[in-house]
This record gives sequence, C-alpha cells and structure tokens, in this order.
Amino acid sequence: MSYRQLIRPETEADLAGGFQWYEERRDGLGFEFLGEIKAVLEKITDNPLSHPELYRSARRSLVRRFPYAVVYIFESGKVEVIAAAHVKRDPEFWHRRVR
Repeated sequence: MSYRQLIRPETEADLAGGFQWYEERRDGLGFEFLGEIKAVLEKITDNPLSHPELYRSARRSLVRRFPYAVVYIFESGKVEVIAAAHVKRDPEFWHRRVR
C-alpha cells in the first residue's frame, strides 16, 4: 500500500540546494541525485514504518550513492517529508521542523 505524501516547502528548498550543488560538480549529477531521492521517497511511501523513530516522531531514510538522508513523519495515514539533509549537517536544523 502506498500512502499519501506531502513534501514541505523547506524540503523542496533542501532538494533544490542539493541539486544545484551536485549539478555544479558535474552536468547531470544533480539529476542523478534527484533520482536517488525519488527512489527513497517511493520506498518510504510504500512502507513508512520501516525506519525507526529518531527524534519525537521523525524517522530517517538514507539515500543511496549520496550522503543525504530524508527525514519524515508518518501519521494519520500520510507521509510528511520534513527535510532532505546532508548526513554531516547538524540535526538541530530539522529538529526545529518537527512539531
């Protein structure tokens, strides 16, 4: 079963920044990054409880090939993606995004 997905505007900005950074390194790498993000999002919406809670109700899924994590909350039958962050980034920035 695939659940409804909501991507917050802050997460869209995270993804745009990651895309731009990778695309500046090599043409097409930004698109590869977004492809890996899409694969993670599909896995999350298919099985949102497959990842443990990290902080309050937030869960994290690591992105293959790129040092990024997708952070989300699953409640009321929907997946709300609250951040897409480099794994070396201080998690405090997405902690503030958790209600």
